[in-house]
Amino acid sequence: MTFSESSLWISGEGSDATADAGIDETLWVSASGEGSPVDVNPDRPRGGFRYLSLVHNSTGNVEVNQITVNYNAMPHWQDDELREYTGYFHSSDELINRIWYAGAYTNQLCTVPPDTGDALIHLGEDDEELAAQGSVSWGSNTTISNGSSVLTDGAKRDRLVWAGDMAIAVPAITVTTYDLISIENSLDSLFGLQNATGQLPYAGVGFRLVFSSTYHLYTLIGVADHYLYSGDIEYLQGKWDAWKLAMNYSLSSIDDSGMMNVTSSADWLRFGMGGHNIEANSILYYTLNQGIALGQALNESSGLLDSWAETAERIKEAANTRLWNATTGLYHDNETTTLSPQDGNCWAVVANLTDSADKNTAISEGLHNRWTDFGAPAVEADRAVSPFISGFELQMHLLADDAQTALDLMRLEWGFMLDDPRMTNSTFIEGYQDDGVLHYAPYKNDPRISHAHGWATGPTSTLTFYIGGLHLLSSGGQTWEYAPRLGGLTDVDTGFRTNVGDFASTIVASESGDIQSMTFTTPDGTSGSVDVPGVEGILVGRDGTSVELVDGRAATVRGGTWTLRTSGNSTSGGNGTATTPSMPPEQTGNAASAAEISTLALIAGLLAWVM
Repeated sequence: MTFSESSLWISGEGSDATADAGIDETLWVSASGEGSPVDVNPDRPRGGFRYLSLVHNSTGNVEVNQITVNYNAMPHWQDDELREYTGYFHSSDELINRIWYAGAYTNQLCTVPPDTGDALIHLGEDDEELAAQGSVSWGSNTTISNGSSVLTDGAKRDRLVWAGDMAIAVPAITVTTYDLISIENSLDSLFGLQNATGQLPYAGVGFRLVFSSTYHLYTLIGVADHYLYSGDIEYLQGKWDAWKLAMNYSLSSIDDSGMMNVTSSADWLRFGMGGHNIEANSILYYTLNQGIALGQALNESSGLLDSWAETAERIKEAANTRLWNATTGLYHDNETTTLSPQDGNCWAVVANLTDSADKNTAISEGLHNRWTDFGAPAVEADRAVSPFISGFELQMHLLADDAQTALDLMRLEWGFMLDDPRMTNSTFIEGYQDDGVLHYAPYKNDPRISHAHGWATGPTSTLTFYIGGLHLLSSGGQTWEYAPRLGGLTDVDTGFRTNVGDFASTIVASESGDIQSMTFTTPDGTSGSVDVPGVEGILVGRDGTSVELVDGRAATVRGGTWTLRTSGNSTSGGNGTATTPSMPPEQTGNAASAAEISTLALIAGLLAWVM
């Protein structure tokens, strides 16, 4: 048997690759007798394949009567549970709907049994020697965490825990499957590798011990995200001492510039990481502010939190003084280059490192102007399109108050990933070239690219949190903001569930953008604010109470179900009252379920082999 995620690498000579060179050797099994079942080696499960080729190497005849797949993604869920998402999304744009569900399915494929991590047999070996071999050995039998499931970066490879990938995957999981246990197992495995100085690893168990200034911080962000989406104070408390130790390690690299001086090149495989890097310092600024919020929840001493706040402000001031280029309207990568990276500029807005709304707008326009016909290029990685960093670009455009541009990027980049015939058509790829060639600049070996990679699932959470407008602000949604931004969509219906309760929103607008009806639900006992610019009217609760919108805003709204009743014409409003949405747990929109997609992918692969 040979396997491939892309039609480009269907071959009887071997599978697509998990190593830096060559292709993965054929998996041979013995057809020992008529009617005998043949099982693959349990050390070599193949995740994420779309195509399966059967190769016969003898002169006799072999008749294949049946092929079954041991579907081991989401191993802690029963087969009949795979479609039971706790969240849903539907809008007036079917491509956008498909993108949301493909993100959900991608993360399901990346959630695997902990004993099936990539063996990394050839890690560190000479690429030229591997390439000369043609096909090379491979395996997926490394135990990478405790528990029954673990969230990894990719379904085929690396099948390891990477904290950076989790920064995109975890929010997407929150609004789709709410699989907290897999997230916890992944975080636990990373903290299990923390050393006495506070250093956290670049990647989890199975990879070489390498330090990355950014991935170290992404692990801390993972803990903060877990608390934000779960409200689990006990889990946070159990990590807090290690969290503070890791933060102190990062702060030790701040020099007299007021910024962190990066000396490790390891990051998301971009080039040139180092010095007073804008991406790394934006992430540090963001993590410090997350730490302040976590410390307040844990009643940490005000002295420590005040010092973090002062450090954060120095980073912000220094970055805007030293790295902002008013001519280009973008930040430099560091003080030694004129390169203006996608990652650092997106992160500066996401982290609120910018010091004016005008800068947010300039960055949004500047990065938009770089787009090719296939997506948003990451110039810091040669000609790569990185769906990972583009996930942060989506957030950046929305924070710059440009929902239309964010949706356009989803259609352009993720629409390409979803519909191109070289892709899987059900999951999202790790990266590709800015002209649409399936080459990813950080890799020499094109068959190695993962076509089911959790870091590419940014649209899924962005659509629910930003377009649907259901922002969680604290501990599982105890406080929230409802701020939908439709960006030209005429209806959006979305919702999800946390440990605190159900969140849901249904909003309908005219072609011109006027809101015609709007209803949203947040859990009883919570509170939040509403921001619907230009809409005049009142919010009416189920019990008849009302809250007036002033310039489209209401500062304090208690949890419950609220329906907009407009009062006359407004910039973005219209007459009408919305009906209250229901939120059945099994609702999954118009997209195929995980089990259905898996079956379709296997059928497609077998048809390709037969043809």
